[in-house]
Amino acid sequence: MAKITELQVNGARCPIEADEATPLLVVLRDQLGLTGAKYGCGEGQCGACTVLLDSNPRHSCNTPVGKAAGHSITTIEGLAANGRLHPLQQAFLDSGAFQCAYCTSGMILTAAALLRVNPHPSEDEVRRFMNGNVCRCGTYPRIVEAILGAAETMAKNKS
Repeated sequence: MAKITELQVNGARCPIEADEATPLLVVLRDQLGLTGAKYGCGEGQCGACTVLLDSNPRHSCNTPVGKAAGHSITTIEGLAANGRLHPLQQAFLDSGAFQCAYCTSGMILTAAALLRVNPHPSEDEVRRFMNGNVCRCGTYPRIVEAILGAAETMAKNKS
């Protein structure tokens, strides 16, 4: 089995040592100390482990690190810029779009991918895109509110 020795994470080259079949989540958490992505179901069904791979949401629990090597990986820790929260992070805080927050990083990164491809989604489009992310606390209405609010903020900031 091939060894992977480097990943591009949050804009930085990160040395690692892992077999290509090792789940990306394990490498991020155990070798790089990036604990924002959470282990939820381990089957790619809940979205708690979501990261962005080349700006697309991926469940890191079932993505082999070998498939992520050579690609740009963004975790929740890399979403903020210049010491300022990303508008989605701020909107989740402002809307109280979480209780336990276990799902929050996956929700935010999935929403970031949505707003990249559709900066002005409808409520139905948000609900459909976020379908693979589970919130056990049931804060879905506030999550949708936060995403729509962030879309508005991002549109205003582009003007």
